[in-house]
Amino acid sequence: MTFLDQIIERKKEEVERLKDEVGSDPYHPLHGEIKRNNLKRFQNALRRKGVIAEIKRKSPSKGDINPSLDPIKLAKEYEEGGAIALSVLTDEVGFGGTMKDLIEVKKGVRIPVLQKDFIIDPLQIKEAIYAGADGVLLIVAVLKDQTGEFLRIAEELGIDALVEVHTEKELKLAIEVGAKIIGINNRDLKTFGVDLSHSLNFLKLLPKECIKVAESGIKSIDDARVLFDGGFDALLIGETLVRAENPKKMIGEMNDAR
Repeated sequence: MTFLDQIIERKKEEVERLKDEVGSDPYHPLHGEIKRNNLKRFQNALRRKGVIAEIKRKSPSKGDINPSLDPIKLAKEYEEGGAIALSVLTDEVGFGGTMKDLIEVKKGVRIPVLQKDFIIDPLQIKEAIYAGADGVLLIVAVLKDQTGEFLRIAEELGIDALVEVHTEKELKLAIEVGAKIIGINNRDLKTFGVDLSHSLNFLKLLPKECIKVAESGIKSIDDARVLFDGGFDALLIGETLVRAENPKKMIGEMNDAR
């Protein structure tokens, strides 16, 4: 099984536990109507062009990155550095994140926050909204032909969706279903290797009107400059910032490359 296969199987178990928890408690907050007017805070922030700074403690491919990080402290550093939005991992087993991280970060910053997880059920989108997220991640490699359905659910529930693709076939599907924010991930989900040219090769296929995001493998100011010059609106950067001695300074320098 690939890393992604393992994650999806685990996520199915987690979702079933969440459903059991919600179903057995008539006072559970997810029993109520979880919906809001979408102010498009995440979408509008990305139109400003800049860095989406990510908070994660570890990854399946790299292991521990910064297991003792303080998500609130780091989020505030990111915001002070000029990040246009934040991305918070809420997958605990693979990435060391929790829904509590998302809730606390959202309360501690003014900029929009993306919940980054492996969504396979609409209940997860409601959970993200309840936690305060301004956007959710929808991965085409996970949802496949259900991508359009989940995109519509997100829109109906009033939250922005970043639709992530890894292949040309996935990109075509994302375009067909009307994704307004498309992220091209430079990581191969079978090997977890990274190739930065992946984003640039697909850039010409993206519709002019959609918001374009490059993800994974962005390690330097030069990388940022190449991607911004190529036409990307936003760069989602995780490990490089989490490991940086001065993430605030690095975000400023990357934003200067716009």
